Amino acid sequence: MSNLGKIKLAVVQMACAPDSQQNLEHAKSGVREAARRGAAAVCLPELFRTPYFCQREDASLFDLAEPVPGPTTEALAELARDCEIVIIAPVFERRSAGIYHNSAAVLDATGRLAGLYRKMHIPEDPAYYEKFYFTPGDLGFRAFDTQAGRVAALICWDQWYPEAARLVALSGAEAIFYPTAIGWHPHEKKACGASQLDAWRTIQRAHAIASGVYVAVANRVGFEKASGSSAGIEFWGSSFIADPFGVILAEASTDREEVLVAEADAARLEDVRRNWPFLRDRRIDAYGGIIHRFLDTHEDLE
Repeated sequence: MSNLGKIKLAVVQMACAPDSQQNLEHAKSGVREAARRGAAAVCLPELFRTPYFCQREDASLFDLAEPVPGPTTEALAELARDCEIVIIAPVFERRSAGIYHNSAAVLDATGRLAGLYRKMHIPEDPAYYEKFYFTPGDLGFRAFDTQAGRVAALICWDQWYPEAARLVALSGAEAIFYPTAIGWHPHEKKACGASQLDAWRTIQRAHAIASGVYVAVANRVGFEKASGSSAGIEFWGSSFIADPFGVILAEASTDREEVLVAEADAARLEDVRRNWPFLRDRRIDAYGGIIHRFLDTHEDLE
């Protein structure tokens, strides 16, 4: 982006059907729409090839995983070349027997695999039994050069961790894409739904502000209940794109499929970082404690 001036970023908000091929074709349609509207980069939702299967623990579902490169990345790489668009492509990655990752492939506009991110923070909550399925990522927090500038992908639960956003920004990311699958437990929605959604939106806008980056979030929509699971999840949509000072440039509804497109401007990023120089004023000599789980003693600060 720094050398590109103004470009457009996009996210696809979609519902996910039981049929994997149907989901792929649906996602491809969203990518094509983003390209028609002038987007240089587009992000798909987390695990978009299937319904959100982590609502229950079932070893047979490891059969859904695929290698990288593999069918999903190959199909989307061809689309990236045809549409000349960067695609953030979430994949349930089979690394080897017994080792599976929740990953996102960054496909350049030439179809080249520009980079791979493996989800680092793995949740374990009711209806989000991800620790059963996913090995924590081991590639670190990285940014990748693409024809849409230097970008990073983080995935869903990573959204809540300022350390992750900061580290990809320090690696030169100008935009962070967050493929996501998050929603309400039906029994909590009335009491907590509004505050949960607001916290989710707020934390990610805060990452944009604190690190001076564009943030683009692609969530799914619709109600999904896996056989033999709990009460299901109502995915809350609300995908959005925010600028480096947290201004929301485009935002989707809670219940409809949409393709969002918004302009990202290198001059805006430069202006925000010059006038709110958070990266300049970081006290890198004083943050030793951040590598500890908890600061039990004074010595942990050293």
